[in-house]
Amino acid sequence: MSYVIEGRTGPWEIVVGLEVHAQVVSQAKLFSGAATAFGAEPNTQVSFVDAGFPGMLPVINEYCVAQAVRTGLGLEAQINLVSRFDRKNYFYADLPNGYQISQFEQPIVGTGKILIEAPGMESREIGITRLHLEQDAGKSMHDQDPTRSMIDLNRAGVALMEIVSEPDMRSPQEAAAYLRKLRTILRYLGTCDGNMEEGSMRADVNVSVRRAGEGYRTRCEIKNVNSIRFVSQAIEVEATRQVAVWEDGGVVDQETRLYDPQRGETRSLRTKEDAHDYRYFPDPDLQPLVISKDWVDGLRAELPELPDAKRDRFVAQFGIAPYDASVLVAEQANAAYFETVAAGRNGKLAAAWVTGELFAALNRLGVGIEASPVKAADLGALLDLIADQTINGRIAKDVFEDMVETGRPPGEIVASRGLRQVTDTGAIDTAVATVLAANGDKVAEYRGGKDKLFGFFVGQVMKAMAGKGNPALVNEALVRALAENV
Repeated sequence: MSYVIEGRTGPWEIVVGLEVHAQVVSQAKLFSGAATAFGAEPNTQVSFVDAGFPGMLPVINEYCVAQAVRTGLGLEAQINLVSRFDRKNYFYADLPNGYQISQFEQPIVGTGKILIEAPGMESREIGITRLHLEQDAGKSMHDQDPTRSMIDLNRAGVALMEIVSEPDMRSPQEAAAYLRKLRTILRYLGTCDGNMEEGSMRADVNVSVRRAGEGYRTRCEIKNVNSIRFVSQAIEVEATRQVAVWEDGGVVDQETRLYDPQRGETRSLRTKEDAHDYRYFPDPDLQPLVISKDWVDGLRAELPELPDAKRDRFVAQFGIAPYDASVLVAEQANAAYFETVAAGRNGKLAAAWVTGELFAALNRLGVGIEASPVKAADLGALLDLIADQTINGRIAKDVFEDMVETGRPPGEIVASRGLRQVTDTGAIDTAVATVLAANGDKVAEYRGGKDKLFGFFVGQVMKAMAGKGNPALVNEALVRALAENV
């Protein structure tokens, strides 16, 4: 889906590539045994290796390697059985060694792909260039003291997967869809929690613009964007800035920029470095990382059902629309809830209730599905009451609201409130006769050809029966009564 910016001199196309830093879910860091729990007191989860003490040697965490391989398999990517760790040399206050251990020429994961989809957008593949493992830096804090900056090394050495896309995205919407899909895959795999608010997933956004049919122009990198909404905003703001530069006769410089959401602008941080500026070389303290095909195959066999496969199964098994299936599989917990509700029931009806009434209630309460006051088994039981005509659809919505408020099962609510649907045709005929007698003028209009009044009569009968009348039987009784004496 191309997102065209109309400049003074004509249309421009946006070109976007993303470098996503995803924190590996693990109990220990990539090269040390220090803990990785979020929110610990500053500098309480730091080993001598993380602090850069002389003579300390890194030891590769096998579990972190397995997490990277699982992610690569989930991205349908090439797994490299031989990879290598390199030193990326640069100075920063929260990087104690003066270098970062990363992977450059020989990453653990090669090319892969992600299928993205969104409302109003055709499904299409976005290429993955590579995934490599690296250690995170610490955190500089500038608001703890009026004259000094503080350093927290708890994050130093935490394992990161840097997942680099091809420059295949052409709009802010596609970039957002890519990030959402990547986060879903990582969460299904259990390799990253995808919590952008806590910094466990963040994106560097590469943006350039070009005329239709042109090759790539100079790109700029927007560093460390920590929400999908900000990524979309940053792309639009930066692309608009670049179009203005080119149309004014200037040249876009390759540089690293910062997005300021308060001001709605990007600002230059530094000239973009090239690989040779980091003086990469193989880390002398680490041997090449060699893994076996059998080990990789074992990890592959343990993978969970991933979002695309689950979506296709939901469509085939439950007969629901592909878009509804995509919404349901976006989070594992939502998918599991839906499967419980839909088991042995009408899949389309189950999907409508989960994505409609339930999601609306959860949104109103501000909770996730894990904290839903309505259990999946209870929502399924509510659908059973509709199916066996114990209650009708309108009463079901009232029962559901009671379930949200009280957590009670639907059968108990129906019994205690006397909400059982009326299927007694004699009682329905009596209600119909009463309504028609009270609205003789409208009966005459209906019989004179004003067919749309039929809905009015249905509403009046249902009101007279406190909503408990069986809709199909009410309709049949009305058709018979209105046809009499015509």
